[in-house]
Amino acid sequence: MLPHRTLPRRTLLAGIGASLVPAAAFAASSGEAGFAAFLNAVRNEARRDGIRNATLSRALDGLRPDPAVLARAAHQPEFTMTWARYRGLLISDQRITNGRAAEARVRGLLARISARYSVAPGVILGIWGVESSFGTISGQFQVVRSLATLGASGHRSAFFRSELIDALRILDAGDITAAHMLGSYAGAMGQPQFMPSSYLHYAVDFDGSGRRDIWNDTADVLASIANYLARSGWRRGEPWGQRVVLPLHYRADGPVRRSVGDWHAAGIRAGGGRGLAPAAMPARLLLPDGIEGAAAGEAYLVYPNFNAIRRYNPSDFYALAVGLIGDRILGI
Repeated sequence: MLPHRTLPRRTLLAGIGASLVPAAAFAASSGEAGFAAFLNAVRNEARRDGIRNATLSRALDGLRPDPAVLARAAHQPEFTMTWARYRGLLISDQRITNGRAAEARVRGLLARISARYSVAPGVILGIWGVESSFGTISGQFQVVRSLATLGASGHRSAFFRSELIDALRILDAGDITAAHMLGSYAGAMGQPQFMPSSYLHYAVDFDGSGRRDIWNDTADVLASIANYLARSGWRRGEPWGQRVVLPLHYRADGPVRRSVGDWHAAGIRAGGGRGLAPAAMPARLLLPDGIEGAAAGEAYLVYPNFNAIRRYNPSDFYALAVGLIGDRILGI
């Protein structure tokens, strides 16, 4: 789990996937021979898994390492910043404006998806906005080449090799071609920025086209995000969280998980125009910039649905941004 003061890189860079590779891993290149040996091993494993030779030939023949992927992976610093800085980067007025325009375009579709998966439309919009700026930025790296490059590099080879095999399974099913399977340099694909393993588990063909298209089909994109949340424990009809006001001289050294009723008894009050969630609901007090930030209005109670968002990206900052973006778009 990422500490909540660590900026998830895929969040800032519109989705670059999981487990980035440190520069030290690329001090010595495996070279062309090492890359060829890696691909041969992948071919053999894929054949044993039933992936067709024709698929493997189309995807892997003539493939070479991508130096741009290696350069990106070798020069990714650790981003640490305050919630105030993070919030300013992600929850901009322009993003909210763009989100409201996107919501107006997909309102009817979003309502059907929300009803089917019992997931609130705001959180679907929030993830769509953070991961791909509502479908406008989703990466231009060839996923197979990126995963092969990272898998052959030596660092977390098993992880990237497994994701590459899953990418080949997707190609074998005919959902997308290798040339159109685009994403981040680390292999996160399409508008939801799913790694191939996540695609196999959560992507859906909502409009019945016969293909799960998370690259270009808005219905499949939004429904796949909703399906991910539903299967991550989203609870129908419950909020993700809300801004709260702390009592004067509140000390942040007590339990951070209590029932809403207990928080209310401790002097916590709802901020904004809505009341607190039901008294029996479990809640965690989240102070993303500490007690100093709470004095500036940055204090939140977060509920079980917050954890479903964190399954998408295990960062409090990320989940908080997603919830707040969705609420602002819908005027909640």
